[in-house]
Amino acid sequence: MTQTARDTVTAYYAAFNAENPAAMLACVTDGIEHRVNEAGIRLGAAKFAEFCAHMGVSYREQLQDIEIFVNDAGTRAAAEFVVHGEYLKTDPGLPEAKGQKYVLPAGSFFDLQDGKISRITTFYNLNDWIAQVSK
Repeated sequence: MTQTARDTVTAYYAAFNAENPAAMLACVTDGIEHRVNEAGIRLGAAKFAEFCAHMGVSYREQLQDIEIFVNDAGTRAAAEFVVHGEYLKTDPGLPEAKGQKYVLPAGSFFDLQDGKISRITTFYNLNDWIAQVSK
């Protein structure tokens, strides 16, 4: 079970780095619970797909130095990584986008069911990101 969980999370991040939201969606359950830092909770694959589409327009990001940790049961995982990004289109309530580049440490926690991701909770330092794109 541990290898399946690791494989699923690895495939999810490979799809992210390939800018392939369809492959990301293939890694999650229909009832995915998606929590991102300062934002609310998105429930369901349709809301997750909307988020992916928005991110693809507003940001170009690659995750590097990804380390994945999985519990023995293969039901929970965590990942630590560094986001290398470019801010492409202004997100409401955030600084104006002018193609600013940023490097930001981040991490995610996962629940897995039947070989798919059922929860993703992602954390990063929003104030650090704002400071980097406000220069």
